[in-house]
Amino acid sequence: MTTTTLAELAPMTEMTTRDGTVLTVRAAYAEDEGVLADFFDKVSAEDRRFRFLTAINHLGHDQLQPLTHVDHWRTESFLALDAATGELVGSAMLACDGEMDTGEVAVSVRSDYRGRGVGWTLLDLLAEEARKRGLKRVISIEDRENHAAIELEREKGFEARGVDGDPHLVLLEKRFD
Repeated sequence: MTTTTLAELAPMTEMTTRDGTVLTVRAAYAEDEGVLADFFDKVSAEDRRFRFLTAINHLGHDQLQPLTHVDHWRTESFLALDAATGELVGSAMLACDGEMDTGEVAVSVRSDYRGRGVGWTLLDLLAEEARKRGLKRVISIEDRENHAAIELEREKGFEARGVDGDPHLVLLEKRFD
């Protein structure tokens, strides 16, 4: 009996972060639910709260299914693995509206890989995928306390504004011309 490794499930793209970390990135599939559960256990509690906008200790099937059961066009979920170790170090998602006008992006990075350019690299990937799909803009909804994500997105050309009715959230938007 052979076992399928994470790296064998889908074609991969190689990307290098700003600190030289080489990532292999691929689409997520249903078979990835367990590895994503383990990954989010290695994301800090604060980063999990920022990603899902609620306090959550461990992601269960209901939270993981939208990350692993996607149509690979309107919604895409990417896994970023450290090419040297094969370990999952980042997760990125693009979810498009029905008109294929706007896509919402979300990125999570394992705690011990923060500050190495993984989020920066995945945000570039999501923007490129949005352009390929013909979207006019991408948005990100962030907790106002998530200063690192807000700063990163601003550096990537996103403009920030408040969210009507919720003083704790910031909407960041990047338009493609």
